[in-house]
Amino acid sequence: MHRRALLLSAAGLAALALVGCGDTAGLSVEAGMGPNPTLPPPRAALIPTIKVADASPWPVGETPTPAPGLRVKAFASGLDHPRGLYVLPNGDVLVAETNAPPKPEDGKGLRGFFMGLAMKKAGAAAPTANRITLLRDLDGDGVAELRTVLLSGLNSPFGMALVGDRLYVANADALVAFPYRAGDTAITAPPVKITDLPGGPINHHWTKNVVASPDGATLYVSVGSNSNVGENGIDKEAERAAIWVVDPATGAHRVFAGGLRNPVGMAFNPDSGALWTVVNERDEIGSDLVPDYLTSVADGGFYGWPWSYYGQHVDVRMTPRRPDLVARALVPDYALGPHTASLGLTFSTGADLGPAWAGGAFIGQHGSWNRNPRSGYKVIYVPFSGGRPSGPAVDVLTGFLTAGGVARGRPVGVTIDRRGALLVADDVGNVVWRVSRD
Repeated sequence: MHRRALLLSAAGLAALALVGCGDTAGLSVEAGMGPNPTLPPPRAALIPTIKVADASPWPVGETPTPAPGLRVKAFASGLDHPRGLYVLPNGDVLVAETNAPPKPEDGKGLRGFFMGLAMKKAGAAAPTANRITLLRDLDGDGVAELRTVLLSGLNSPFGMALVGDRLYVANADALVAFPYRAGDTAITAPPVKITDLPGGPINHHWTKNVVASPDGATLYVSVGSNSNVGENGIDKEAERAAIWVVDPATGAHRVFAGGLRNPVGMAFNPDSGALWTVVNERDEIGSDLVPDYLTSVADGGFYGWPWSYYGQHVDVRMTPRRPDLVARALVPDYALGPHTASLGLTFSTGADLGPAWAGGAFIGQHGSWNRNPRSGYKVIYVPFSGGRPSGPAVDVLTGFLTAGGVARGRPVGVTIDRRGALLVADDVGNVVWRVSRD
């Protein structure tokens, strides 16, 4: 058995090296961005293109590269896979130190074996810390001097939202609440379950996010799909690939919008009041497909997954066909490039970064595994006007990926701190970066 395992491992690594040189993009990432992205014919393959960046955290003294007029430094380092960020009214910063929960039924078979190796290579296979850490800048120098564990013993937490004196946390399998008082540095009260969330032994897209409506009366929870494109059976996708609306008083919920393969970042547009989200689209039909996207979310809206992509482009891998659902599929507002793994979203409300960065949305792009050459691995800014995207995306923070294909970091959550700087959670570098005016 030991020799067979070694042979399998060697075969897997060889296959990863080979398929990484397979399908190559014919278009630039920029061609798959904006309100009218180029969507070439799909390229299906038995073994997907796998081009994973080796994870090797930042050498001492190195940082990402900010756009002109901005500077960056570590707000906190030495964290354990930081992903979700939330700023409390008193300026304290909460960071979810988290990774995937056990998923014994996810990724079985030869393909699952290859993908497991890929995730380990990308730095995404470590045990989850299952905690929320509080960071406090005591002297206003842009560095957190105080670090305490606010909550522990969670289950792969990600999203956080404070409404009144209740702090809501979206675990991988449930939305829970804790009592909170301004200035608390630790919470020992047991969680109160608001509602169960789809989890279970597959839980393919495990990250769950939560945001509160501007009036605090309603919670919105994002739930990713249980597969790439329905290959685990449509019965495993009940109420997944969706954003839920939840009554925090009763736990009652309904699907607010569906057909969203993996919505993660959510935020309310300050001009229109509409809910927006960034969505990870499907893989394995070529390096140029399908663009991830940023979109406003319509109540009752359906966005195609798994039967179609980017509106009514049919995905022939999904059977039986559902032309009735394809006909309903809404076209997203703004493409973010194929396979960029856009995860974090925040509007620039409260930002003090200069006029070039006022009135738009910041997006954390975690970076591709299914594109050759790689895409993402940066933070971008999409300008808005009148509540809609109004121009090409601009790079805000780059340098996470070296010229040799090594990932020094991978951006996830983004938010604006109380002093107007942009915070970026980097789950490979184990850093929360702070971007401010130069």
